[in-house]
Amino acid sequence: MRISFGGGGTDVSPYPEEKGGAVLSTTIDKYAYCTLVERKDDAVNVKSLDYDVVTKYHVNDELKYDGKLDLVKAAIKVLKVKNGFDLFLHSDAPPGSGLGTSSALVVALVGAFKQWLKLPLTDYDIAELAYHIEREEAGIKGGKQDQYAATFGGFNFIEFLGQTTVVNPLRIKRDTLNELEYRLMLCYTGGTRLSAGIIDDQVGGYLRKEDDVVLALEETKKLASSMKNALLLGKLNEFGLLLHEAWCCKKRLSAKMTHPGIDQLYEVARQNGAIGGKLLGAGGGGYLLLLCEFDKRHIVAERLEGMGGKMVSFTFDLRGMQSWKVNEG
Repeated sequence: MRISFGGGGTDVSPYPEEKGGAVLSTTIDKYAYCTLVERKDDAVNVKSLDYDVVTKYHVNDELKYDGKLDLVKAAIKVLKVKNGFDLFLHSDAPPGSGLGTSSALVVALVGAFKQWLKLPLTDYDIAELAYHIEREEAGIKGGKQDQYAATFGGFNFIEFLGQTTVVNPLRIKRDTLNELEYRLMLCYTGGTRLSAGIIDDQVGGYLRKEDDVVLALEETKKLASSMKNALLLGKLNEFGLLLHEAWCCKKRLSAKMTHPGIDQLYEVARQNGAIGGKLLGAGGGGYLLLLCEFDKRHIVAERLEGMGGKMVSFTFDLRGMQSWKVNEG
């Protein structure tokens, strides 16, 4: 799964096709898992270990999208799978938490099918296929950055240039990474969100050419580039201030982006030593990311926990999608 620092929203069509988008993100040690076991018949059994949901059908059935593990059905349809299998799904964070959970799960699905069916897919192919499955086939609204982040892994500045996506891996000094990891905090705000309404607001505002939305998207893109430069130069205080500026900018895209409870958590964090931060994902709930002064991190954590926030530990994981085969006796 990923943490998006800046540029979110500029990867949502039609903005990147018309203006070009850019995001800055990294992957962390929270994962989506997919285990596939081949069958000798054409039956398909899918079990979500998180929600204890099981669906059963056959690969030749007319698969209907009904809200029950639709991403798996979309993957079967797009990849034209003809053999039966059992599938077990598990994620370290719930959908709607802002960590790109659904997209990470689709990438894991594509990775499992790639391994099983021996598909000659590059990382760019996997990310594009995952985007097509989730956004176009299954119809789940959102942008393009999550599929690329989960596939490639690590710190990337990802550019969306019309129909072309370019992933630029960043060579950040180890000292900077260590200090960044120490000073960043994840606070679970106690709820998830449905991002579709927020995305509809943003896209609608852009299509209507509302000045505030158009300008906010332009500023968001520029701030992502500035954040990239601050990271490469090891200027973490500047990076934190840019995070704050980007969050203020992003809130202009939709009135549903935040709510008073989240605003209060953020203000208390800023008053007690957080330089900047943002709500991850499309907004509305989930995880609040904060960059703190090195000697105030514990104070911020104490204050937010007193308000009902839950601190979640994490580390950076610079690997991308991993797939492997196991022979069990």
